[in-house]
Amino acid sequence: MGEEKLQALLQESLSVATRTKAIKPADLNRVIVDTTVQPKNVMFPTDARLLNRAREILVRLAKKQDVKLRQSYARVGKFALIAHQRYAHAKQFKRANRALRQLRTYLGRIIRDIGRKLGGNADLVGDRIGAHAGARPASARSEAGQRGPKIYSLHAPEVECIGKGKAHRPYEFGVKVSVATTLAHAKGGQFVAHVKALPGNPYDGHTLATVIPDMEALIGDTIERILADKGYRGHNAPPDYKFRVFTSGQKRRMTPKIKRELRRRSAVEPVIGHLKSDHRMNRNYLWHRQGDATNAVLAAVGYNFHRLIRWLRLLLRQILAQLTVGLQLVTA
Repeated sequence: MGEEKLQALLQESLSVATRTKAIKPADLNRVIVDTTVQPKNVMFPTDARLLNRAREILVRLAKKQDVKLRQSYARVGKFALIAHQRYAHAKQFKRANRALRQLRTYLGRIIRDIGRKLGGNADLVGDRIGAHAGARPASARSEAGQRGPKIYSLHAPEVECIGKGKAHRPYEFGVKVSVATTLAHAKGGQFVAHVKALPGNPYDGHTLATVIPDMEALIGDTIERILADKGYRGHNAPPDYKFRVFTSGQKRRMTPKIKRELRRRSAVEPVIGHLKSDHRMNRNYLWHRQGDATNAVLAAVGYNFHRLIRWLRLLLRQILAQLTVGLQLVTA
């Protein structure tokens, strides 16, 4: 279906919440915006494992295309990977780097061997050999002398390394996602007003130029106020919203009401926690960048409908309680 069609589900969940009075229409005009990381279903990337994996894939593809290699390095490559892991665990980094250079050498020999055997017909083995050949972390450089994009997973090259400053998790591998929730705690709870995957690991403040127009189109109304953390300082919001964005620690244009609202900025954090722990945003199993966007939207849709089910269950209980009281009065 794609992200655009799935956004209709998120829009419908907000519409149902408004019709059932779980939230007021005015609640959607003031939102809290924050970013989080949606991790991809990949192993923790290390150069040694990536180099050995690239060699294994190239050897398998060469065999499938009947390209006879001089040597597959299957045995010595495995031993070099094990040696690197053991040396790194023992913090013997000079020996670990020596094993890493061996793995890089084995991969380079396989790539050059395939190039010689194919001659000028590199397309015979397929586009994947070209992709994996670009997985040389240290030697891959562009014509301008700059290194190419780092590959953290061979089956998911779109994975990015994102550092959010967490002590327990310095680096996360996936895609950055923007999450917007309602500021007011409505009767039905706090709903997700907008969610969007942001490939490229942009600066948080530079995401508002994309997020605000999408949020307006989804809600169908103008956003009155946006609250964000200090990571949004120096934002690039559209000119009409330049003075509607308030960040933590801001001094100018602050009123007592805005100060009170800024104290609720952290209310977006438990919503992100529920999206990850209860609605599968903590590990994305869908492929490619389209899968990143789809999984983020589906997590928000599942969260909103979960809030709606709880709200409708509460309404049903109140209706049954009123009916029970009425029946008791009639029978009495």
